[in-house]
Amino acid sequence: MNLTAHLLRSLDALRPAPVASAHCDGPCGVYDPASARIAGEAVLSMTKKLLDLDMSAEGAHNTYSRFVAIKEEEAEKVKRELNILWHDYFKPQHLEQFPELHTTFWNGAKQASACKTSVSLDAANELMTQIEAIHNMFWASKGRDIPWYTAS
Repeated sequence: MNLTAHLLRSLDALRPAPVASAHCDGPCGVYDPASARIAGEAVLSMTKKLLDLDMSAEGAHNTYSRFVAIKEEEAEKVKRELNILWHDYFKPQHLEQFPELHTTFWNGAKQASACKTSVSLDAANELMTQIEAIHNMFWASKGRDIPWYTAS
């Protein structure tokens, strides 16, 4: 053991740091499924734009590529935001309140992946349905009745 490590251990033994604990990664109130909803709405919007695009128009292939890139990026954001809620916010005691919690999150993430690999209005609408179910569980876990709404 070097001198620095020895000194630090000695100091810690004389004056140990207080134990800190937290039930989440950040202060309460920082979690919200709204970011997943916004990203899901972007997936739905890009899907609609892709389906409506006139591929014979000048520049359509470039526009199509951009819309696909945005759709896939936003679907990945949905997966990230859902995983944050699933892994950081929800705790074992929530499983008693929501026995379907794991299945709902798994289905939501899988649906976001399905939206990345297709241009399907049904898939994008189902993604929004999955996000709504998570929204409802999240706010119910807090004992709050926050209505589901979409910007579009």
